[in-house]
Amino acid sequence: MANTEYRFAKRTAVALVAGLLAAPAALAFDINSGVSKESGPFDLFKFGFKAYKAGQKKDAIEAYRYAAEKGHTGSRWALANMYADGDGVVKNDFEAFKIYSEIANQGIEPGSSDTGFFVNALLSLAGYYRVGIPGTQVSADLTQARQLYFQVASTFGVAEAQFQLARMLLAGEGGKANPKQAKKWLNLARKSGHAGAMSVFGNVLFQEGQTAQGLAFMTAALDRCRPSDCQWMQDLQEQAFSIATEDDRRVAVALAPQLGRPQ
Repeated sequence: MANTEYRFAKRTAVALVAGLLAAPAALAFDINSGVSKESGPFDLFKFGFKAYKAGQKKDAIEAYRYAAEKGHTGSRWALANMYADGDGVVKNDFEAFKIYSEIANQGIEPGSSDTGFFVNALLSLAGYYRVGIPGTQVSADLTQARQLYFQVASTFGVAEAQFQLARMLLAGEGGKANPKQAKKWLNLARKSGHAGAMSVFGNVLFQEGQTAQGLAFMTAALDRCRPSDCQWMQDLQEQAFSIATEDDRRVAVALAPQLGRPQ
């Protein structure tokens, strides 16, 4: 699944997993490791994560599957990622979609340690619904994608969801266009330091006639962008820069460092 939503979902939840698993563990899924299919789900999950980090992906998959069968959400999430990436298994977006759906359908209790996995499963599902999965019954469903982004943006305040929701609101994808609401979500996401939201928010301001302010946000975004996103942000900024006045350019360059800080 080659899209921004999924990559973001994976990166943000990996940090959660790593924080949970600090203790050392043997890395052989056999009697000598102290971990077997009868072990508890968290022990299996911990073993799977350590094995994965050591490059022993076959052992990781086996451990994750046993833990997932025992209802462990983190293991389900890890398996879904591996299927989505073709990482240690044959790439299978539909299998990943099914597992993410299981996580989403089980819901989450407020304050649960599984919240990160749940949120990231919703983001991944939104990405799938946005484009569909060729050769399966999962067709593009922009309305569903928009609803999922709204759920994550409003309930959990995730900047990536706020950004993707804003993009859909601007384009009228999955429902009526609503530039006013889009601007609200972009503003929230850019305050968290989201470079994409910063860039698009700046472009909206620029189009509204706030030339210097808008150009400043687009310029600030270039210092924070991920390599995969820098080109489109640079194109947006250069287009605006080319038609701005010299005075607006100078003001924008002076403002950019201040506006680029998370608030």
